[in-house]
Amino acid sequence: MAFRALLTRRTLAAASGLGPNGGVATSFRGLQTFSLPDLPYDYGALQPAISGEIMQLHHQKHHQAYVTNYNKALEQLHDAMSKGDAPAVVKLQSAIKFNGGGHVNHSIFWKNLAPIQAGGGEPPKGSLGWAIDNNFGSVDALVQKMNAEGAALQGSGWVWLGVDKELKKLVVETTSNQDPLVTKGPSLVPLIGIDVWEHAYYLQYKNVRPDYLKNIWKVINWKYASEVYEKECP
Repeated sequence: MAFRALLTRRTLAAASGLGPNGGVATSFRGLQTFSLPDLPYDYGALQPAISGEIMQLHHQKHHQAYVTNYNKALEQLHDAMSKGDAPAVVKLQSAIKFNGGGHVNHSIFWKNLAPIQAGGGEPPKGSLGWAIDNNFGSVDALVQKMNAEGAALQGSGWVWLGVDKELKKLVVETTSNQDPLVTKGPSLVPLIGIDVWEHAYYLQYKNVRPDYLKNIWKVINWKYASEVYEKECP
């Protein structure tokens, strides 16, 4: 049982790579499970950048589905481990990565947003602001780079501003589907993650992803990004 518990924890870590950012964890039959985190603002609080209808569907339907399927896959993994069913364990890895990644990524995404009245869209200050200027030239240049890479991403995925906590350097990366940023490197920590799946914007922006990317910066929570950066790069 100790070995099974250890492997399950390692599987969770591999899927998320971000520990507490993965949302609320509880215990069920000795197995850690996850629940949908509450939003720190009302669904309509990000309008007009993101409509209340999109936020409600995105949170209650899409994110909830990732949580439900992640927990299901973890339970199946636990059962397969207890039976010594190696093929089933291997088969479940893709479901754990996809749904676990979806849960982790969205849990970060909600924190990356804030109503304008609560500081959303205010440019970063302090050490993160300086690091952005040093790495990209300016905040505007960073936004243009992330928008270009997000718009060019084929299919579904995410565009990220991250920090390499070993090199103390900012990076812009994209990931496909629900792959977390950690899949691009074990030392990468997400500061800003923007969802470019169509479910994040289609009801409002149709197929014009660049317009969504342009407007989402009006509600980006740079305060949260700065807090993460200062923790990783004190």
